[in-house]
Amino acid sequence: MALQLRPNCEYCDKDLPPNATDARICTYECTFCADCVETKLHNVCPNCGGGFAPRPIRPAREWRPGLSVEKRPPSHKRVHLSYSLDDIAAHSARIKEIPPEER
Repeated sequence: MALQLRPNCEYCDKDLPPNATDARICTYECTFCADCVETKLHNVCPNCGGGFAPRPIRPAREWRPGLSVEKRPPSHKRVHLSYSLDDIAAHSARIKEIPPEER
């Protein structure tokens, strides 16, 4: 199963196309831009509490049959936060000093 490649930052709603090098995801594919991860979330997913990694780039060209952005398109469904910004700030502050692998 391929990643959804969600089209936007869930915090600031910035567009994150399939080839965005500043897209970050958590283990549940929550998607944010690098700026929000670093400056607002402090590497704490506001949904699960995990950390983030760069989202892989899905190849535009079909190097192998059936495997490309064209053959397996990204999601078009925009996702937005379920929590208030104040709640997210408190959540991040509470656990940001704990390394993701220890959360």
